[in-house]
Amino acid sequence: MVFLASLVTAFATGLGALPFLAVHDMSRRWLGLSNAVAAGLMLGASIMLIREGVEVGSVRAVLGIALGLAFILVTRRVLAHDTHQVIGSLEGADARKALMVVGVMTLHSFSEGVGIGVSFGDGETLGLYITTAIAVHNIPEGLAISLVLVPRGTRVATAAAWSIFSSLPQPLMAVPAFLFVDAFSTILPVGLGFAAGAMLWMVLKELMPDALHDASRAAVAGTLAVSTGAMLLFQAFVLSG
Repeated sequence: MVFLASLVTAFATGLGALPFLAVHDMSRRWLGLSNAVAAGLMLGASIMLIREGVEVGSVRAVLGIALGLAFILVTRRVLAHDTHQVIGSLEGADARKALMVVGVMTLHSFSEGVGIGVSFGDGETLGLYITTAIAVHNIPEGLAISLVLVPRGTRVATAAAWSIFSSLPQPLMAVPAFLFVDAFSTILPVGLGFAAGAMLWMVLKELMPDALHDASRAAVAGTLAVSTGAMLLFQAFVLSG
């Protein structure tokens, strides 16, 4: 049950790509605003991750943030030496950007998988509630990934597949976390902080500079504020429901 429930959360991420079935304007300004929306969604998710991590263990959460930042810096340096990156139909800088975003969101999914497993350790009712909340929460995360991929030329179906791929760590981590609740409860705040640190770096050093390059400051600032606020309200609604 734990595995199947967490597998549903992974597939829910693919739903985030569906709005692009109705989008046909892929101008440079649209690319900039897409980056701003993706940045806002990731910023909102990071804020919630940090809050959850601090509530469980503040020191471990801060350690996780530092580890997340260090990991993403090392990864970026490694990728910078390879100028022939390809991911689907994307090449070069676009491929590196897509790879970084998918990679960061995949790392984030490890902590969500642990959260699912730990919640089932406290009972089936709580486990199903947390699983449902994460499944709904995964939809805007899939949207954030698609906002980076589709405007750069990736097909909607491919973006949905990459979104689902980014959440596959959830069923993989949920089962061991359920079987070894105490051990995984200890490292959970580190995982939450790690994911938040990686996402914050992506927002500040990758998505926002690109957004400002292709759209006006006023448009980017407004889009960032609205998408961040929407993500925070959405998560608050899901967690309180």
